[in-house]
Amino acid sequence: MFGDLMGMMGKIKETQAKVEETKKRLDTVYLDEKSSNGLLRVTLTANRTIKTIEIDDQLMQDKEQLEDYLILTLNKAIENATKINETELAAVAKEGMPKIPGLDLFK
Repeated sequence: MFGDLMGMMGKIKETQAKVEETKKRLDTVYLDEKSSNGLLRVTLTANRTIKTIEIDDQLMQDKEQLEDYLILTLNKAIENATKINETELAAVAKEGMPKIPGLDLFK
C-alpha cells in the first residue's frame, strides 16, 4: 500500500514539474490577432502576456473607435491564448495523473 502511495506521490511531483515546464514553454508561443479591418494588431503569449500592440495611424484619429478595436481584439486574442493554454496544461496533467479506479477526472 505504501509503495503505491509513494509511487503516486512521485508521479504527482513529476507531473507538477512537467506543468511548470509547459508554462515556461507557453511563454514562447506567440499568437497574433488583428482587428477585422487590419488596423490594429496584438501579439501575446499563450500565457496571456501582451507583447506588442500595433496601431495604424488611421485609428489614432478616432479615440472611441480605437478603444472599441482594442477591446474586441484583445478579448479575442486572450480567448484564443486561453484555449491553447488550457489544452496544453490539461494534456500534461492528464498524462501524469495516477490511475485511480472509479476516479476519472479528465474525460
